[in-house]
Amino acid sequence: MSTINQTNTRIYKRALLLAVPMMIQNGITNAVVLVDNLMVGSLGTESMTAVAIVGQLFFVFNLAVFGGLSGPGIYGAQYYGRGDTEGVRNIFRLKWWIGLFCVIAGTLVFVFGGNALISLYLRGEGNGIDAGLTLALGRGYMLIMLAGLLPFGITQVYSSSLRETGESVKPMIAGISAVVTDVVFNYLLIFGKLGLPRLGVKGAAVATVLSRFVEMAVIVVLAHKNTAEHKFLQHVYHTMRVPVAVLKPSLQKGFPIFLNEFMWSGGIAVLTQCYSIRGLNVVAGLNISNAICNMLNVVFVALGNAVGIVIGQMLGARQFEEAKKSSVRLMWFSGAVSAVVAVLLFALSGVFPLAYDTTAQVRQYGQYFIMITAAFFPLQAFLNALYFTLRSGGRTVITFMFDSCYTWVVSVSAAYILCTYTNVPILGIYTIVQSLDFIKVIVGYGLIKKGVWITSLVE
Repeated sequence: MSTINQTNTRIYKRALLLAVPMMIQNGITNAVVLVDNLMVGSLGTESMTAVAIVGQLFFVFNLAVFGGLSGPGIYGAQYYGRGDTEGVRNIFRLKWWIGLFCVIAGTLVFVFGGNALISLYLRGEGNGIDAGLTLALGRGYMLIMLAGLLPFGITQVYSSSLRETGESVKPMIAGISAVVTDVVFNYLLIFGKLGLPRLGVKGAAVATVLSRFVEMAVIVVLAHKNTAEHKFLQHVYHTMRVPVAVLKPSLQKGFPIFLNEFMWSGGIAVLTQCYSIRGLNVVAGLNISNAICNMLNVVFVALGNAVGIVIGQMLGARQFEEAKKSSVRLMWFSGAVSAVVAVLLFALSGVFPLAYDTTAQVRQYGQYFIMITAAFFPLQAFLNALYFTLRSGGRTVITFMFDSCYTWVVSVSAAYILCTYTNVPILGIYTIVQSLDFIKVIVGYGLIKKGVWITSLVE
């Protein structure tokens, strides 16, 4: 029993060493998003709703980048676990090309389709909310935010590669630098302090773009300052060619992940659009809920990423039995940690919405959405760790079916039918859709126990 406890402790520590810096970085970043949200919220419901809608659309882009880089990242972690520096270097180069493609595609979509995308969320009625003003504010915010896509993509290339090689402190430092920049310039530009113009919603966008450039500069400088530690960066730009032997399998395994993240995030955006059928007040209430919940869900998001990296390194080193046992332990560990976070969310649910200058109905929606989301935090944590475990062995088609296909076929369909054709209250619909993830947990846990995901991709 003592040996088992020591093994458990060791694997928890290994995951936490990776996860805690990610929690700190993402937590601070989301805290800034929260501060931004509160600052913009003080400008009125239209401003808050416009930023929330555009944020939902950029969320799809962000996860598309994440998904595009995650496929090669599976190989990066396994190459590192095997001690193959050249393999890690080639994966880094491949990520550059993928990131650049995502930035160009995202820019074109937002420039030519931005108005239509924002308008999808403005079809419901909202007491006292001006849909035309919300569209105009959202469009102005979006156009400025486009300048931050390229530095965001470059930052993700570096941060993901460093984490796959066991380094998560430098991305954290870069994230903190961005946060400080964002907070300071948000205050100065939204409200027009120290002689600067009062730009309102546009000021929030300018501050975010500035923070993206600062984050990129810090992560690049820190990474190249110590190439003795990060050997894959030595001579990495002597060529940007990627050998076919690395390119082909990485893209074959990676495309389902890219498609999954893109479709899953798109599904989440469509879910919000389904909820908006019940009124703009619902969208505003969801924005309040998401602002606080996203700040705290970094705990299980970071743990899930850490699980994928740790298990991937074990698979690359052919420690198959240890990987199987550790994956189950880490899933339960993630769920237990997130249960504690859920308690904190419940405690904040009645207080946090009071910080917004909006209607009583919007605040009430915000409170109840927070409580419902908190109740499902342990489930989402378990599910997140489960997903990254399946993906660490390259079972990307399974995760595609398991994640995004399920979201569209089950969750989105249920939300659309319930919102459009029934009189079920929106809070009831939100609860039903959240609870549907229990099915995924049951099926996914069975796949984990069978060990269908256990394989080394870098032999």
